[in-house]
Amino acid sequence: MGLLALAIAPGLAICLFIIYKDRYNAEPLKNLIISFFLGVLSAFPAVIFQLLTTKPSEQLFADKSSAIYKAFFAFCIVGFSEEGSKYLMLRFYAYRRKAFDEPLDGIVYAVMVGMGFATLENILYVTEHGVATGVIRMFLSVPAHGTFAVLMGYFVGLAKFNPEKRLQYLVSGLFWAILFHGAFDFFLFLNDVPLLSIGALVSFIIALRLSKKAINKHQETSRVNHQNHFNNYN
Repeated sequence: MGLLALAIAPGLAICLFIIYKDRYNAEPLKNLIISFFLGVLSAFPAVIFQLLTTKPSEQLFADKSSAIYKAFFAFCIVGFSEEGSKYLMLRFYAYRRKAFDEPLDGIVYAVMVGMGFATLENILYVTEHGVATGVIRMFLSVPAHGTFAVLMGYFVGLAKFNPEKRLQYLVSGLFWAILFHGAFDFFLFLNDVPLLSIGALVSFIIALRLSKKAINKHQETSRVNHQNHFNNYN
């Protein structure tokens, strides 16, 4: 029970954090819960994709321990499959909701999906590897998934309200999520070169700073829209 609580707590905390940030125009609880569990479900197509592509990809590279192979695996298999699965859940459920009525909602729903995915992943890792892994992932891996979600959601939020640039923004959201996810995993895969693994922390810090700016920008838009609505009502 303690391990399960340790595995669930980080994702839940991040969900509560992003819900608090959406305080000017809160989303329906039903939509948030569905998005979270769609995130859980998104792990399954990602795993299927990885199982189907890992073996063929290994045949393309003479040395599976090479940095080139690890980069390919991190970006083109893990990053693409996981962020792509989360993107599909976001795009074909939350994006279509009537309640998705401001750019910040892109971040809110993306984080709910991302935390659903990260929570399931965290449960599997923590139950297998124990408390130490749970503590490390609480401060690194789960928040990293949160930053990938924020970056994706930032652009999805822009796409919703900029029809002429919709495709550009949607592709950008997926691209940046895959890029940072891939970079994070790539440096972790280089665990045989300890100093290079620090790159995962660096990529996470950069993604965290960008995420903070993205949240603040969309939250300010939400605040202004709320204030204008209040003024017009009065």
